[in-house]
Amino acid sequence: MIDGKRVLAIVPARAGSKGLPGKNVRMLAGKPLLAWPIAAARASAHVDRVIISTDDPGFADIAVAHGAEAPFLRPAELASDTAPSIGFILHALDTLAEAGDVYDYVVLLEPTSPLTDGADVDAALARLVQGGDRADAIVGVALMETTHPAYAVRLEADGVISPLQPGGFAAMPRRQDLPEVFNLDGSLYISTVAALRREGGFCHARTLGYRAARHKSHEVDDLVDFICIEAIARNLDIILQDEGPAPTPGAR
Repeated sequence: MIDGKRVLAIVPARAGSKGLPGKNVRMLAGKPLLAWPIAAARASAHVDRVIISTDDPGFADIAVAHGAEAPFLRPAELASDTAPSIGFILHALDTLAEAGDVYDYVVLLEPTSPLTDGADVDAALARLVQGGDRADAIVGVALMETTHPAYAVRLEADGVISPLQPGGFAAMPRRQDLPEVFNLDGSLYISTVAALRREGGFCHARTLGYRAARHKSHEVDDLVDFICIEAIARNLDIILQDEGPAPTPGAR
């Protein structure tokens, strides 16, 4: 609980990944990918219950073995490539509510962002509670450094590049003159249940940004991502020493 409010953590792990087959149960530094967000949720001081939302009984068994609960299987219609995330989240909340288990906050931790930890969950929850006068949700964001949109280009049919921004290449600013820009990095999503039902998602006019350490913003979409993240996971001690203090958790 936090501020007298109950917190549910949901780890989504449907079967049928196409970018990296078997992704959610692929072994990352000694444990299945889906076990990483379960460990983060269990390490939180505020999460009251950790469940998996999956359509695969085998995935459910693996999640339970690593400390989550699997009180139901996700319906097939909520487990397709095109099914929106809000569908399985509301299904989980509604199914639990029917059993008398009601929550005030929901935390979504995806296996594709395995480096998020319990400290991130607690820091983000605390910031959301503190900012309750202006926000109902908080999501992970990462600074766009090497991929700042000011340097985006089109690749034309004849192979020639042209700048996406108006003004031509000569108008491109110096890197040191650019404002900081952030992207949604998928590292965590938290919302009041009431706002999630009202808005149909985590991102809206009352959403804060949570900025974690740079190495935590990597996502697993394909094999290259997986190999990079595994290298990070195996060298966390070195990375933490090199990074120093974590950045301010909110985007400026």
